Amino acid sequence: MDFTPTEEQQAARELAARIFGDLATPERLAAAGTGADAELWKALCASGLPGAVEETGLLGLVLLAEEQGRTTAQVPFTATCVYGLLAVSRHGTGEQRARLLPGLRDGTTVVTGAFPALAGAGAVRADAEGRLTGTLDRVPWLRDATHVLVPAADRSLWLVRTADAGRPVEPVELTAPWSAGRLVLDGVPAERLGERRDGERPVGARSDRATAEGADDPPYRATAAEGADDSPYRATAAEGADDSPYRATAAEGADDSPYRDPYDDVLAAARIAFAGLQAGVCAGSLARAVAHTSERQQFGRPLSSHQAVQLRAADAHMDTESIRVTAYEAAWRHDEDLPVGEHALTAAWWAAEAGKRVVHAGQHLHGGLGADLDHPVHRHFLWGRQLDAYLGCGTELLAELGDLLAKGADA
Repeated sequence: MDFTPTEEQQAARELAARIFGDLATPERLAAAGTGADAELWKALCASGLPGAVEETGLLGLVLLAEEQGRTTAQVPFTATCVYGLLAVSRHGTGEQRARLLPGLRDGTTVVTGAFPALAGAGAVRADAEGRLTGTLDRVPWLRDATHVLVPAADRSLWLVRTADAGRPVEPVELTAPWSAGRLVLDGVPAERLGERRDGERPVGARSDRATAEGADDPPYRATAAEGADDSPYRATAAEGADDSPYRATAAEGADDSPYRDPYDDVLAAARIAFAGLQAGVCAGSLARAVAHTSERQQFGRPLSSHQAVQLRAADAHMDTESIRVTAYEAAWRHDEDLPVGEHALTAAWWAAEAGKRVVHAGQHLHGGLGADLDHPVHRHFLWGRQLDAYLGCGTELLAELGDLLAKGADA
């Protein structure tokens, strides 16, 4: 295995770091509240970074998600890439790829996911005509999405246009300010994404209306004019290389996806991508703590010169690196089409358990400032605590991993 970024991945990462660093400032983040930053989203889309994820694979997305987490940038970048661009690239039909990928590449289509699938009374049900009934509770970025990827009770995947729901998204507040919402589905038309376990091809009702016709267009959606060549954030030629295994064209009309369980694949990819996001959140929190303890004096010495402070920071650093390396390995295996189930759960477990330790350490090392709700380190704390339970808390992930190991299988 080799986690060294390719030239394309490194170029995309450097570009993302520059954009997030320039635009995801504490002042802009405070002004955004719980909504997305429209200007930042337009800059990302104009630079070509969403499309670059298609070229660089899941490992490329993990690298970019790290940069988003480092600044806690208030945009649905990681969500729309994993639930939209990569999911459609891997599991969409040729027609779906040709229709949906252009909007996902340029940011005019924004996708979030209602994962994981629920069972029992809270599950979403799909009828024979591809209409969904159920309730989507507490879905991150739902208020800014044009589409939501919904797993039904039978683990089939359905793509729903939020404008087709017939009722508005109800705002919901999460621990992190992720523009979350609640949406009730009552016979809402949806289109199937991916195959069933028995090999059945995608079916379902689909609206043929263009995405631009949606009445509830989020205010930050990019237009063609916003991707003009005068953007200061331009993707390099290497980021648009035509030899990517993820690049789908209209000519790929055959339903030739080799991935037999789309739900497991998308859930694993999401856990890996958000583990990368958590690695960035932790790195950002630790960087702020290091800067604070190096500048703050106590008894004539920097706080960072005290052994207890050094040990606390060292533990946080090791935890951050554990999240990062397990996310990198899982993403690399996913891109190489190797068994990834155990590795995705391992990365997610580290993100859950180590992540909350790191963001607590970040606050602790800031002393009294760590309790200030307006201090930038508090955003890292909120994001870290949100991510430690997203897509499964540590105990749930460990139980799922134990079941997988007991069965002697990987997915």
